[in-house]
Amino acid sequence: MNRSYRSILSLFIIASMLLGIPGLTFAQTDATTGQDTISRTEFISQIKQTATKWGVLIPTIEGGNSSVTREEGAKIIQTLLHLQDAASAFTDVESFNAYAGAIGGVAKAKLMNGYSQAIFGYGKILSKVQAQMVLNHINDYYQDRQAQLKPFKVASIQFNPLLNERDKNIDALYKEIESAFQAGAKLVVAPEMSTTGYYYKDRQAIAPYVDTLPGKATDRFTELTKKYDAYVAFGMAEKDAVTDLYYDSSALVGPEGYIGRFRKTQQWETEEHWAAWGNLGVPVFATEIGNIAMNICMDSAYAETARLAAVAGADIIAFPTNSSAQAISALPARAMQNGVYIVSANRSNTENGFHMVGASATWSPEGKKLAEAPAIMKPSDDVLTTTIIMADVDPKQYHNANKQRLFERRPELYKDLALYTAPWDYTKSTKPKEITAAALQYEPVVGDKMANEVKIEKLIQEKTEEAKQKNESLDLIVMPELSLIGPPDLLDSSKLNEYAESTDGATLVFMQNLAKQYGTAIVYGFMESDGGKLYNSAVLIEKDGTVAGKYRKTHLSSSDKIWASTGDALSVFESKTLGKVGILIGEDAAFPEAAGVLSVKRADIIAIPSAWNGQYGGDMEINTSLSANTYPTGSMPIWDAVAIGAQSYTIVSNFVGTKNGYKGRSALYTLDPLYGLDQPIVATTNKEEAILVHFKTIQSDWWFNQEMLIHSRRTDYYTPLVMQ
Repeated sequence: MNRSYRSILSLFIIASMLLGIPGLTFAQTDATTGQDTISRTEFISQIKQTATKWGVLIPTIEGGNSSVTREEGAKIIQTLLHLQDAASAFTDVESFNAYAGAIGGVAKAKLMNGYSQAIFGYGKILSKVQAQMVLNHINDYYQDRQAQLKPFKVASIQFNPLLNERDKNIDALYKEIESAFQAGAKLVVAPEMSTTGYYYKDRQAIAPYVDTLPGKATDRFTELTKKYDAYVAFGMAEKDAVTDLYYDSSALVGPEGYIGRFRKTQQWETEEHWAAWGNLGVPVFATEIGNIAMNICMDSAYAETARLAAVAGADIIAFPTNSSAQAISALPARAMQNGVYIVSANRSNTENGFHMVGASATWSPEGKKLAEAPAIMKPSDDVLTTTIIMADVDPKQYHNANKQRLFERRPELYKDLALYTAPWDYTKSTKPKEITAAALQYEPVVGDKMANEVKIEKLIQEKTEEAKQKNESLDLIVMPELSLIGPPDLLDSSKLNEYAESTDGATLVFMQNLAKQYGTAIVYGFMESDGGKLYNSAVLIEKDGTVAGKYRKTHLSSSDKIWASTGDALSVFESKTLGKVGILIGEDAAFPEAAGVLSVKRADIIAIPSAWNGQYGGDMEINTSLSANTYPTGSMPIWDAVAIGAQSYTIVSNFVGTKNGYKGRSALYTLDPLYGLDQPIVATTNKEEAILVHFKTIQSDWWFNQEMLIHSRRTDYYTPLVMQ
């Protein structure tokens, strides 16, 4: 084919695409080289780049080197953008075809060339020219979508169903949903198992009350969602029409009818007797008000479940629950970690001795409480009537700093999340240890190592004496990151190498002497120089001064990125006196996968040297009534989520003061204050001090602990969290 003919043909192809000539489809222009085709991997990558430009996350799916057909392209787009199936309007695509719904869905969204024609071009290869047109359409799609999203109201329906009364519950819930729609809600969330009640002994007991999806309940509620142009997510007992398995599920219904479902992945003991484990992962559904995912109750005890929704692009998580405290207490941290709105709906009564505490709420992407129903902590105070709680959602907040942090995830470091080390694990600690520890908090004299050494030793002396008075010995001291030099962004950037040192430099010698003098293990931070690179590092030394391990910060702050290289491993270190110790530094704590890996590696204790001035996390806003042992003033949800999520006692040490305004709040976060096992301790926001804490590791006799956590993780669904 000569050059002039090829040019004419190319112009004709482009013109035909722009003009939409009916029936015209394109295969590769060079059957020998295939240069005009696009591979699956390249097509996915280009869609991801387009989405990223708009601040939108899309799920990670498998690529490949094979060329993409038009119908395969449609399926890829549908999956990545979470589009619903739609009827195909094309004469060459039969309705029973496996790709028909995807083709109809992308055509409805106007995302592929030929969507306005009668002939789709089924079976033809997608050319690079066509692929570029698709990307242009996707760019327009996101632009239009963001322009059309307007603030709207959401409603949590705190509804108490009657056990064994499915039809009555559907009728009653219908009225409550309509009331919320009439009050202006565009999204309504109702509790877990809201059509049946919660407690069932076995499959036989619940068999008369299960429902298919779509089914009786979704058909009924579709009447309302169509009438009010709105959405409802509600919990129910689902029967799979093909397998006859039952699931604790939630359904999403919208103006077009039934949209999709989520099957609870992390189950509590009660439903284990009748419900199969959820097998759908965490789907995300594109709607006119944003991308909606669903989690159910116990799912929130595992950071991975909400994270799966977030990395797939969720803007809102609808959260049906029947919670006695644990599930709803985790929600502000889940909102913060993922930059999503969370709308939770709980019950406020008691069923077969199980008391649900109300406190249905909506949380902002910053973990702010937007609305909340009262917490009902005693069965004697049960509220049997329905409570509807309204809140405002602003789609402009779908793009926020917390969600932006998701683009800084490091999946290559998270591979251990996919490991299921249960029921056998001979690497774990088996004997609990009684630990007395201190978290040091001081205002660093920037760049003056000797002045900071004086501050540190003074605080250690004070805590050593305090421990003696309690007949305890100090087992561990945790210091802030870059303990002896303070924040590098306040130093002369041209002189950073003067403050950096090798692992065995002067800082180690100072810390070894302290450890031996006071008979305590120490975790400290320093600026490490190695191979021409600088690292924000931390070292664990034993009480005899030997080095038990070194960690390099893996998730850098904006100021770190100016001078530091990233670490390449998340590690847990064996200590002769402490057990297994994991270390995170500063921003690492904002990535729940990091703590998750330390948990998989069976950390008994996590130390977090920090330099925190509010750049992530925020204030604890859970209802104080929910926790048997009240969280202290100044508690920070992200640090608390590390401890509870990893089931590892977590010690945070932070600076105060300086021009950067460090916020203190050094702390011990514990395994379960909610049900009264232990008590978090938090320092002040601005005072130089050390807090002394005491705890026993492992807690093997408690109802929920690291062993239970490891045994119940659903690692088969965590793959999207470790894919790059």
